[in-house]
Amino acid sequence: MSATIENGPPPAAVAPGARYSRRASLAVLCAGTLMTVLDGNIVTVAMPAVQSDLGFSGPGLAWVVNAYLIAFGGLLLLAGRLGDLVGRKRMFTAGLAVFTLASVLCGTATGQGTLIAARAVQGAGGAMASAVVLGMLVALFPEPREQARAIAAFSAVGAAGGALGTFLGGALTEALGWHWIFLINLPIGVAAWLAAVRVLAPEPGAGLGRGADYIGAALVTGALMLTVYVIVGAGDRSTGVTLPLAALAVALFAAFTLRQARAARPLLRLRLFRSRRLTGANAVQMLMIATMYGFQFIGALYLQRVLGYGALATGTAFLPAPVAIGVLMLGLSARTVARFGGYRVLLTGLALITAGMALLGRVPADGSYATDVLPAMLLLSAGFAAAMPALTGLAMSGARAKDAGLASGLFNTTQVVGGSLGLAILTTLAASRTGSLLADGTSLLPATAGGYRLAFTVATGIAATALALAALVLRERRA
Repeated sequence: MSATIENGPPPAAVAPGARYSRRASLAVLCAGTLMTVLDGNIVTVAMPAVQSDLGFSGPGLAWVVNAYLIAFGGLLLLAGRLGDLVGRKRMFTAGLAVFTLASVLCGTATGQGTLIAARAVQGAGGAMASAVVLGMLVALFPEPREQARAIAAFSAVGAAGGALGTFLGGALTEALGWHWIFLINLPIGVAAWLAAVRVLAPEPGAGLGRGADYIGAALVTGALMLTVYVIVGAGDRSTGVTLPLAALAVALFAAFTLRQARAARPLLRLRLFRSRRLTGANAVQMLMIATMYGFQFIGALYLQRVLGYGALATGTAFLPAPVAIGVLMLGLSARTVARFGGYRVLLTGLALITAGMALLGRVPADGSYATDVLPAMLLLSAGFAAAMPALTGLAMSGARAKDAGLASGLFNTTQVVGGSLGLAILTTLAASRTGSLLADGTSLLPATAGGYRLAFTVATGIAATALALAALVLRERRA
């Protein structure tokens, strides 16, 4: 990374006589993000061990993941706005503290209820820390070229951390037990918190009295939590239950929108959505993340249930993804965005993601990792490494400086909603197709592979839709 990032943040953000390293600040923000991203994925490989130890039923076990997603996705928007009001550094450090303490509770849990409750608190802490990071990066690096480098580094950590979590989950579970997938956060969290307090520049907020719409906050938080709840549990409930819950979520969103249009100090200024870049980038991201989450989750299932891989072998098989993403994002993404523009780089990345998913749509029951999975994984990794920094830069460039925290929270919210929606749709389709093939007399392995092929094919369509939407909406207008 260029030495120009060593200088302190803009004078307005620095107290008289103080000097803060932007490189150190970037490292701290990336470390906090890595911890929360890892935890969103590290638990998936350890689920069988958790179920065996604590006696979870099948539907009950899903809440170890769902409790985190619901709290995380539901509170991101509120946390982003509160970061603008109370100060983003305060929100970030408070989030790290809550997340770390909740991780200890998860790691020492001896009952189902304790673990689920602690996971919800973990999700709240993750939302508090994650919601303001992009806003802080934009403030730290206002110059476009430096900002592109910083966003590339941040995106590399987040993207690679997601895939790395699968490997670490398998390794820690087999070597030390499932408790350590949570307890490992204690030394990391304490170190990150101490570094954040020392390194990050003071950043006073506008004050709670200037924009704290608590009624609006309750409406949107309830709507987002209910939306994520409906999405992540759609496959386990009947339509008669899911549809009323979905209707209630829509009603809460409508009430929130009406409230924001009339409130003197709204939580979410509706003019934010007048930005074509911000709105379009969030829509494209939702579709792209739905595709990538589908690859990560269903790809792991294909390796385990069709190719017969164990937990550690599955995690190891995913290691090329974080390596490729990290190398490409740090080595090429910022340069390519600076040279060709975010729009062109984004389209190229989405095209690669579509091609990778199309390859996965052909996986056979007697396939192999080297010929059927790895080439598609490398295409997806290259596409994501190109698309994510470009998309982040386009989204944040569409927000005013005073709304950076809120825009950051919104961008993270669409990630969670997109990932949850993608998982719900793709896993339901895969299970339905597999059940249909089994009912027709197909043996287990071909039927399972057939279900996964359908899910990958649908994910290809979602990626192609994201590509078309980006081409139409995010086109850079000439002066």
